[in-house]
Amino acid sequence: MRDIVLTLIIFGSIPFIFKRPLIGLLMWVWISIMNPHRLAYGFAFSMPFAQVIAICTLLSLLIHARKLHAVPFNAATFALFGFSLWICISPLFPVTGVERYELLMQALKMLLMVLVTFLVVGTRDDIEKLIWVLVGSVAFYGVKGGVFVIMTAGSYRVWGPAGSFIEENNALAIALLCAIPLLNYLRSQAGRIWLRYALLVSMVLCFLSALGSYSRGALIAMFAMGTYFWMKSRHKLLVGVIVLASLPLAFTFMPDRWVERMSTIQTYDEDRSAQGRINAWWNAWNLARDRFPIGGGFNIYKSEVFARYSPIPEYVHAAHSIYFQVLGEHGFGGLALYLLIFGSGWWYGGRVIRRSRGRPDLAWAAELGAMIQVSLIAFGVGGAFLSLTYYDFPYYVVAIAAVLATVVEKNLARSALRADSVGSTTLPAQAVAHQPEVRLSGSGR
Repeated sequence: MRDIVLTLIIFGSIPFIFKRPLIGLLMWVWISIMNPHRLAYGFAFSMPFAQVIAICTLLSLLIHARKLHAVPFNAATFALFGFSLWICISPLFPVTGVERYELLMQALKMLLMVLVTFLVVGTRDDIEKLIWVLVGSVAFYGVKGGVFVIMTAGSYRVWGPAGSFIEENNALAIALLCAIPLLNYLRSQAGRIWLRYALLVSMVLCFLSALGSYSRGALIAMFAMGTYFWMKSRHKLLVGVIVLASLPLAFTFMPDRWVERMSTIQTYDEDRSAQGRINAWWNAWNLARDRFPIGGGFNIYKSEVFARYSPIPEYVHAAHSIYFQVLGEHGFGGLALYLLIFGSGWWYGGRVIRRSRGRPDLAWAAELGAMIQVSLIAFGVGGAFLSLTYYDFPYYVVAIAAVLATVVEKNLARSALRADSVGSTTLPAQAVAHQPEVRLSGSGR
């Protein structure tokens, strides 16, 4: 039954996609982030729904080419285009002699659809539609996982959908932490009180789900998010109390096995998993230095590569770090572009906050800019311990930040234009009123 319903929804959306390309992007985000087909048990589980939606969306772009937004040439688009081109170089010179081009194609498809965002998203309404689909796709698993944590008192780990980027417990936790700030933005803008409370409950359940993942990286990311909230908050005492109270409550609620695992953060040097990651990081560093500046390609996690570049050759391990994954696969050039992508997202978030200051009509934009920064903190810190380089979610956050900055600038420009037009119509009348009286010669006195 699930298979039939899902298939009808996806294929039923195609006429609407051809009518409006934005719907195609939203459908793509839903399928690629949530992976609803992985919740089916029949033919839909392996159906290429994402490919169908992508093709229809690209065709719709051609049909509506004159109505699309112009792609802005800014730091975000430059970095995204540059990174897309750069990751095509290292596979041409693989360190192992054999490349996995299917991984390259997956990354390029993801980046292409992120760039489509700039063509079809151009207003506050468009941005908020994208945010709803983006965070809703992740929060579905957060709410489900949070209820599971409560029912089992945290005795079992929470996992993501099978066959997806966030299947692993650690990856799901970081995705949830990235979504929580944007859920908070939607809560702050919700007009109905029941919706605000529903979103607040969703945030709490997502937080519990992240705890229930038993992810040590997620715990570190929570600390980073809490610290940023405290630094930027106008109510530092209240926020500080909430943040400091959250940790004891978590340790009290969660079982002993969770506490024991979190405690291993202090003894990482005795943990085999942590040592394997550090060994993989050295492998990526030495590989990038040897093959400057392009790296070794997508197929570097092989025994022959570790035998050549890692301190402990027998510890063949995935990078488990977005930074070292990019460094090993695409070298220092790829890492520079990758950091520019997310650095630009952070910068645009800050720019929106600054440009919206003192403008009640842009208070929503300032709130969103701040939540974008918090979301990127969660990914930047948590991703340091996970191989999530090609996970869609944070790239869309960067695209939203860049589009948001453009929307704010357009609003400010319109306000300035209205002010100028009002001034130009009132100045002549004022000038006449203040002109001295002029008498014609010969007139009576």
